[in-house]
Amino acid sequence: MSVITEVKQRLDIVELVSEYVTLQKAGRNFKGLCPFHSEKHPSFFVFPEQQSWHCFGACGTGGDIFSFIMKKESIDFGQALRLLAQRGGITLSPLEAPDKAKDEKNERLFQINEAATEYYHHLLSSTKAGEAARSYLARRKVMPETLKEFRLGFSPDAWETLKNYLLGKGYTEKELVEAGLIIEKEEGGSYDRFRNRLMFPICDIQGRVTGFGARVLDDSLPKYINSPQTSIFDKSSSLYGIDKAKSAIRKKNLVIIMEGYMDVLTAHQHDWQNVVGSMGTSLTEKQVEGIKRLTNNITLALDADLAGEEATLRGKAILAYSNAEANVILLPPGKDPDEVIREDPALWRKLVEQAMPILDFAFQSVISKVDINKAKDKSLAVQKLLPSICEIKDPVQQSHYLKKLARELKIEESAIKAALRESKAGRKRPQLSKPTEQSRLARQFVSSPIEEYCLALLLQYPELRPLARELSPEHFESTENREVFVKWQHSSDISDLESKLDTSLLEHLYYLVNKKFPPAIQESERTRHFDLADCILRLQEKLSRKLETEKEAALEIEREKGGISSELSKLEEQGINSGQQLQEVFVKKGKNHGFNERRRHQPE
Repeated sequence: MSVITEVKQRLDIVELVSEYVTLQKAGRNFKGLCPFHSEKHPSFFVFPEQQSWHCFGACGTGGDIFSFIMKKESIDFGQALRLLAQRGGITLSPLEAPDKAKDEKNERLFQINEAATEYYHHLLSSTKAGEAARSYLARRKVMPETLKEFRLGFSPDAWETLKNYLLGKGYTEKELVEAGLIIEKEEGGSYDRFRNRLMFPICDIQGRVTGFGARVLDDSLPKYINSPQTSIFDKSSSLYGIDKAKSAIRKKNLVIIMEGYMDVLTAHQHDWQNVVGSMGTSLTEKQVEGIKRLTNNITLALDADLAGEEATLRGKAILAYSNAEANVILLPPGKDPDEVIREDPALWRKLVEQAMPILDFAFQSVISKVDINKAKDKSLAVQKLLPSICEIKDPVQQSHYLKKLARELKIEESAIKAALRESKAGRKRPQLSKPTEQSRLARQFVSSPIEEYCLALLLQYPELRPLARELSPEHFESTENREVFVKWQHSSDISDLESKLDTSLLEHLYYLVNKKFPPAIQESERTRHFDLADCILRLQEKLSRKLETEKEAALEIEREKGGISSELSKLEEQGINSGQQLQEVFVKKGKNHGFNERRRHQPE
């Protein structure tokens, strides 16, 4: 039995959800106000028999204990597994368990950063040494409440002040080096990294201080420096203010990403609580991956001089993440978000409302810099924009931008499509970078053979990916299968998928990648296509039955009120109709007669 299954068997979903939601008995089930969106009437249901939950309101989604705790705590699958295993008194195997020594070391670094934050904050708030920094913040209109909320600080103009303070707290010089707070000299000894700077503590989504940003108070360079890479701080995956913004991001279903620390502070002061900062760097895939746990809607507020390059270079990274809606706010020349928000709040709101889709902005930026009368410039524009178009999963959207590119450059659409085909053909077939490995855990329990069969087809035969547009994470009831599918959607190949999966799921991945298929599947691409289509149809049918069961349970309660909510009809469309439509497609093509024959290959 896998540890995931053991966790599910050990823990009760009603008991878990009750810690976050006030539940009321509703027949054999329970209902309450959804914890993921604001509502006055309960639309959130928990089903003890299925050990599942579903929101029939604005969320329109559901799942098991893993999906609930991941969504509620904004954590990934690995963190949820560890949290729930601990709660259930389950000891994780070495592969699944975190490195205890590493965890203890990281916890020590968090404690050191916390102590440094308190020290810096005290110097800024309560000492004469911090007067210049307080004056700077006053000139930038940063209010005392904001200073306190974000725990801003000041590092004194001295070489060993912080070092001596923390050594006095019982931390070692080696630990301070590992935290990035002091720098070792080649000739021996060490000194404080941050001196005479305004300090910005950088926190993870749980509010733990992972590192610092530091700004000079004069015109010296560099203006900003950050903590170095440590075991708990990675600038490429950090977002300034994410711990303060996460609730507002969920509520508004939108995150606005700015570049600077001061931009974020000003935005929060003016009630734009869903704002975070990329700390002066281009938005990275790691940052997007973290944001995706909170919202699919991303808006970038960029400096006018940098916006074009940002949209062009990073648009591909954003669009690659499961159809994230990414928009760009183009600021007035020479203005930062900080200035616009303070000087003209109405203009800022208008700019947010008029944010442009990132790929449209990339088009505008790239094409405005080329001479479309020159063949060489046209080719250059295609080279820059085609990779982002290639990443678009929705065929309608992709067709829209192919036509747009052809129209803007005044060339034949067929030429763009030919370039797109060449780009796709150049991609290598995914290869497994790890050796074949049987699971150490006895596979006594298989939650859904048809789910595993479908995933194995997709993983082993990349040419089938376009057919998977009919699938969504909801089609995979098994947590491990759902996690593999979601990460597969966002991965370019197997190696990329391996790097994205939690280590506790790697053995399941290896099992799927090395699953043996009958000769008919291995030898015939046509057979593979029909086999996957049949799998998808069966998963659609399975989801329809599940949604119908949940809908009927909710309707028992709704009938007492004398009506049926529109959200329930959405469920019906999501489940039953999609399966029916897929059936109709294959009937029209005259292929349905072969389903039963092909199902001999597939598990029941």
